[in-house]
Amino acid sequence: MVTDRDGVLDAALVTAAAAFSSATLHEAASQVGALPAAIKPVATSMRLYGPACTVAGAPGDNLWLHRAMAQAKPGDVLVATVAGAYEFGYWGGIMTTAAIAGGLGGLVIDGCVRDGDELAASGFPVFARGRAIRGTAKVADAPGSINEPVVVGDVTVAPGDLVVGDADGVVVLARDSVGDVLAAARTRDKKEASIADALRQGRTTLDVYGWK
Repeated sequence: MVTDRDGVLDAALVTAAAAFSSATLHEAASQVGALPAAIKPVATSMRLYGPACTVAGAPGDNLWLHRAMAQAKPGDVLVATVAGAYEFGYWGGIMTTAAIAGGLGGLVIDGCVRDGDELAASGFPVFARGRAIRGTAKVADAPGSINEPVVVGDVTVAPGDLVVGDADGVVVLARDSVGDVLAAARTRDKKEASIADALRQGRTTLDVYGWK
């Protein structure tokens, strides 16, 4: 099933989100939206942020990922699930080349990739559970979907949600919450800067936070 995504996430909100870490946004969102800790960038310097283009594929098959690349808009972050079949490399160098040419914002996959060194050198943000060398099938009638909600860990990702990732992990923010979360993130950053100043002046974390 291929669905057209309703609405567009304000580009200014996407740009503003780039100023914050995944952890800060997760905290600002009341600690919701964190994807499984196993999903990490193939290179620690990688960062991604953009609206989600969701894709669900069949175990051991990556044809829906190819279809999603053709459907996605520039700046979109592909968020892919593979029905828990983690022993396959669903993404590699060729797909990265295609994604860069298409102007995509990155890939987050609840599965594995291959050609890891090539992916790391490309600079295209790829976040995955790990690496696996097994190739994938391309079965035309395999079940799957594009731009339908997918579940990654305990997070339901809807098309158009904001995805932000860095070396610490990935957070997904519901599209209609992004403005409020960014405001909370700004407040949090100011508060933490004040706390850091107090610590430099010799106060303890127990004192600053009121812990015992």
